[in-house]
Amino acid sequence: MNIQITFRRTSRLSMRIVKNGDVHVSAPIGLSRRKIEAFVEEHRDWINEARKRTLDHQKQRAAFYDQLPLHTKAQAEDAYNRLKTLVEPIVERYAKEMGVRPSSVYYKATISRWGQCNVKDRSICISAYVLLLPDWCVEHVVVHEMCHLLEPSHNARFHAMMDRYFPRWREARKKTREICKDKE
Repeated sequence: MNIQITFRRTSRLSMRIVKNGDVHVSAPIGLSRRKIEAFVEEHRDWINEARKRTLDHQKQRAAFYDQLPLHTKAQAEDAYNRLKTLVEPIVERYAKEMGVRPSSVYYKATISRWGQCNVKDRSICISAYVLLLPDWCVEHVVVHEMCHLLEPSHNARFHAMMDRYFPRWREARKKTREICKDKE
């Protein structure tokens, strides 16, 4: 087990388990290594349990994304063609309704986000992995990114637009989180 200690302006010791299972400890500046090591040892059971949960979570996450093979050029082309067929009609429908159109829509196999809007060049990127979601959840992702063309931040105006253009957005977000358990 790898333990990383960071000294900070804090009044107490804390630790967390990161995705790869390492332990990150935050300690007050000047605290002795002996006290930090004692703290870690005292919480050994918690560390072991948390590392197990983290590993299980990473396995579940990998199993989710492995449902969409993108290892070969043919697999990727097939996925992107399916995406275009699914996403383009949604963009067209909402472009008319919202009065906004992205300059381009492109697709990438991103696992950190379902979609992304670049407000400067007005483009939208949709993750190939939305193919693992129900169509109505995909629609939510597209509308979300198109709303960002009108409002870049997640403020009250943005949420009002989501309520107007896709009233089931909260339900769709919840369903999406249930399906993959870790992606937003």
